[in-house]
Amino acid sequence: MLVEFFFTLRKYQVPVSLRELLDLLKALEANLVFADMNAFYELSRLTLVKDESHFDKFDRAFAHYFQGVQSLDLFGESLPQEWLRKELERHFTEEEKQKIQALGGLEKLLETLQERLREQQKRHQGGNKWIGTAGTSPFGAYGFNPEGVRIGQDGNRQFSAVKVWDKREFRNLSADVELGTRNLKVALRKLRQFARTGATEELDMDTTIKATANNAGLLDIHMVPERHNAVKVLMLFDVGGSMDAHIRDCEALFSAARGEFKHLEYYYFHNCPYEAVWKDNHRRRDEKIQVQDLLHKYGPDYKLIFVGDATMGPYEITYPGGSVEHWNEEPGAVWMQRLLKHFGKAAWLCPQPQQYWQYYQSVGIIKQLMEERFFALTLSGLSEAVDSLK
Repeated sequence: MLVEFFFTLRKYQVPVSLRELLDLLKALEANLVFADMNAFYELSRLTLVKDESHFDKFDRAFAHYFQGVQSLDLFGESLPQEWLRKELERHFTEEEKQKIQALGGLEKLLETLQERLREQQKRHQGGNKWIGTAGTSPFGAYGFNPEGVRIGQDGNRQFSAVKVWDKREFRNLSADVELGTRNLKVALRKLRQFARTGATEELDMDTTIKATANNAGLLDIHMVPERHNAVKVLMLFDVGGSMDAHIRDCEALFSAARGEFKHLEYYYFHNCPYEAVWKDNHRRRDEKIQVQDLLHKYGPDYKLIFVGDATMGPYEITYPGGSVEHWNEEPGAVWMQRLLKHFGKAAWLCPQPQQYWQYYQSVGIIKQLMEERFFALTLSGLSEAVDSLK
């Protein structure tokens, strides 16, 4: 049975290996779970999934294999709510039901649905072909068909659907959903770099096995220093003005970063970095830190991450005195270039929706300064930024 489950996981692109499948079988042989589907779900996910970013795929594969078609998300797509709006619910007589023919098998049904998805452009109601409501089409809600795909209907009516297009509940790790600390941590985790530090506290399993074998089976234990995340990160956050609309996302990112990186430093700036930054927004007028001091304090091994919407007047980047808050003797672009020259690995995360970037000249200037290392503050954008920092 679990061999087929294994192949279902692979079909859903969960990177599970035979080694992990064997581990699950051993756990079952040891009776870690018995006759409990929820416990088996927890055990199999713990054993087979090594990266939290694949939990979503695992859940869909598990639902497909163990719970049947009622829980299956067919094509990973969403439909316009307008198509499925309930305006009336049609009830059919037994004579009408007998006149309606099934489409001809599951494969034909799904093939036809894919054709409708490619072709349909608007809402339909009461028909027999398109995705809609209150009709005899095999696709939709609040109508009747002896063999159809239920889409957008709350609960069963005729108990005749062969598949149900469910709106999934487990979408935390989709690329453009609302950001949260947990899924940000998953994305940032790819940036971790481990190094051996400290006392010999961790068992070196491979060396111990090899040494024991060479010692005629007599146990020869070897220890190594425990591994710690050695990556160093410096984050510069834009605050105030237009960034007030993005406080929640920036707080989530900051919280995730503090939880993932032991060596994390952070400072604030407004619109564009100039000659000084600050640590405390309430005392930023009195307790500023010179950027030159940052360059001396933090080595080029730090990863530099700017977080800002890059929404400002172009002169704030390109002209002396362009800052809206003080007289800057040198343009912000000069300070950006100094930072980028010192920190070889750098990226800019922008919380402003990407569709608006084209309307701001300042976004184009920052992107050029960053040599296109400019990414949206979404999970997919953060993942791309992390890749650029490696």
